[in-house]
Amino acid sequence: MPEDNGSVPTAGRKIAVTGKGGSGKTMLTALMTGLLAREGGRRILAIDADSAVNLPYALGMDVGRTVAQIRRYIIEDPEARAEIEDRSIREVVEEALVPGGGFSLLVMGRPEGPGCYCAINDLLKYGIERLSQQFDVTLIDCEAGPEQVNRRVVNGVDALIIVTDASVRGARVAGSIMEVVSGSAELKPPQTGIVINRFRGDDRLILDSVSGWGVEVLGRIPEDANVAEYDAAGRPIIGLPDDSPSVVAVAGILKRITALASI
Repeated sequence: MPEDNGSVPTAGRKIAVTGKGGSGKTMLTALMTGLLAREGGRRILAIDADSAVNLPYALGMDVGRTVAQIRRYIIEDPEARAEIEDRSIREVVEEALVPGGGFSLLVMGRPEGPGCYCAINDLLKYGIERLSQQFDVTLIDCEAGPEQVNRRVVNGVDALIIVTDASVRGARVAGSIMEVVSGSAELKPPQTGIVINRFRGDDRLILDSVSGWGVEVLGRIPEDANVAEYDAAGRPIIGLPDDSPSVVAVAGILKRITALASI
């Protein structure tokens, strides 16, 4: 397969969002995507790297094809492998790209099956990296917990945002992610921050835990009845009203994140 030698703009900033399952990382990613898209002036790419595939629903989008489906297609069909020999891998990955309202969405899809397909995996990773260079800001909704950090999926991002609630479990998962990040100079992104979700006025537990991590608390997202209502009705979170408490809070957090990542 030939190298993609097309004209590629300077790579933009990459922000990865991780945390405990159910902590609100997908909500944060979706709201940041919507806010950045409404600002205009930037090319925005949202990547759903969580096998639960929740980001499309939060963004109100239908996804026809995922990167995992492309991978499976290439592996299972020899003719498909031959067909892409004369195409750049970026073009292949672009088949899974879905345009939204002022942004684009790429869904990684379900976990890999048994067997080792390292060459194909590396090609797809390269294609995604090349694709992200076409955008000014890439937001990555990661798997829950430290697993994707362990697998170096977020290696090379400009900011790693860890979302937690004020629970003991949330603090422990956030702490385990910080241990992975701080334990390797190769993995450590330039900036790391904490976002506390479903804040109820007393976050002393998580603040006591964070105090020893040397990481900044970027903000708190309060309990929001609108979020619960939208979830119950299956409505996309990106459509929350501008005066919704969570949207107001995320707008403030986004300013802190964009300052951290020099966006």
